[in-house]
Amino acid sequence: MKNSSFWEKLNVNNINIVIELVKKLLHITLILMLIIGIYAVTLIFKEWKVFGFVITLLSILSPLFIGLIVSWLFDPIVVYLKRKGINRTLGSIIVYVVFLSFIALIINLIIPILYQQTTDFIKTIPNVLDSLKVWLDNTLERFDSIPQIDIEVVKQSIFDRVEEFALGLTSDMPNRIISFVKGLMSGVGTLVIGLVIGFYLLISFDNVDNLLAFLPKKSKKGTKELLQAINGSLRGFVQGAILDCTLIFIVSSIAFMLVGLKAPLLFGLFCGLTNIIPYAGPYIGGAPAVVVAFSQGTPIGLLTLFSIILIQFIEGNFLQSLILSKTTKLHPVTIIMGLLIFGHFWGIIGMAVATPVIAALKTLLLFLDDRYDILKFN
Repeated sequence: MKNSSFWEKLNVNNINIVIELVKKLLHITLILMLIIGIYAVTLIFKEWKVFGFVITLLSILSPLFIGLIVSWLFDPIVVYLKRKGINRTLGSIIVYVVFLSFIALIINLIIPILYQQTTDFIKTIPNVLDSLKVWLDNTLERFDSIPQIDIEVVKQSIFDRVEEFALGLTSDMPNRIISFVKGLMSGVGTLVIGLVIGFYLLISFDNVDNLLAFLPKKSKKGTKELLQAINGSLRGFVQGAILDCTLIFIVSSIAFMLVGLKAPLLFGLFCGLTNIIPYAGPYIGGAPAVVVAFSQGTPIGLLTLFSIILIQFIEGNFLQSLILSKTTKLHPVTIIMGLLIFGHFWGIIGMAVATPVIAALKTLLLFLDDRYDILKFN
C-alpha cells in the first residue's frame, strides 16, 4: 500500500521536466567547457608566442592566400561560363581581363581624386584640432559651476593631450609617409604575385575535389558535404559584404559631397570599409566624418550626422537584412560577443573577420551535431 501510494503521488511530468532541465544544463556545461578550453589554448599559444610565428608564416604565404581567395570568389563565374560552352582556361582569362580592366578603371578614375582629397584633408588637420579645442572649451565651461571638479585642470589636461597628438602627427608625418609608401609597394608586389597564383588556381580549381581521394571512403561524403556547407555560408557572406560595403561607399560619398564635407570620397571609402564590421563599424566609420564636418560649421556637421544616421538606418533595416542575414543566420548577441573576443586579440582585422569565422564554426558545429548528435542542438 505504501509503495502504491508513493507511485500515485509521483508526478511523471515533473520528472520529465527535471530530466530535460538536467540535459540542458549538461549541454550548457559542455559548451562552457569548450569555451574555457579554447580560451586556455589561446593563452598557451600567447605564452609560447605561437601567434607571432603564425602571423609571420601567414605574411610569407599571403600571396598564396590572396590567390586562393581570388580563385574561390571567381570560380562560380568560370563555372557559369563553362556551362555556356566556354572551356575553363578561356573562361578564367575572360574573368581576369574583366577584373583587371575594372581595377585599372578604378585606379585611373578614383585614386587621383582620393589622393588629392587626402592631401587636402591633411592640410586641414590643424584647423580641425583648433575647432575641436574650441568645442571642448565651450563644453567644459558648462561644468564650471560644479565645485568638486576643477575644470581648468581637466581642460588643461585634455588640451595637452590634443597638442601632443597634433605635434606627434606633424613630426611623424614624413616617417609615416615613407613607411606607407614602402608598405604600399610591398603590398602591390604581394597582390600581383597573389593574382598570378590565383589565375593558375582558377584554371584548375575544379580539380580540388581530387584532394578528397586521399581520404578514407567513409569520410569522403561527409567531408564533401561539410566543405560545401561552409563554402556556401562563407561565399554568401563575402559576396553580400562586398556588395553592401560598395553601396555604402557610393551612397556615403555622394551624401558627403552634397552636404559640403571636405574629402567626401575619403570619408565615404572609410565608411564603406568599416561597414564590414557589424554594429560597431558604422560608428567607427562615421565618427571622423562627423568631427571634421562640425569643424567646418554646425550646419554641415548636423547634415553629415543626419546623412550617416539615415544611410545606416536604411542599410541596417533593409540592405543588411536582404544581403547578409540569410547567409550568416547568427544571433546578434553571438556576433557582438565574437566582435569583442576577436577585437581584443586581433584588433580591427579581428573584428572584420569575426562574423565569417563564427558562421563557419556554427556550420561545423551544426554538421557535427546532425551527423553525430554530439551537442544535441536539434
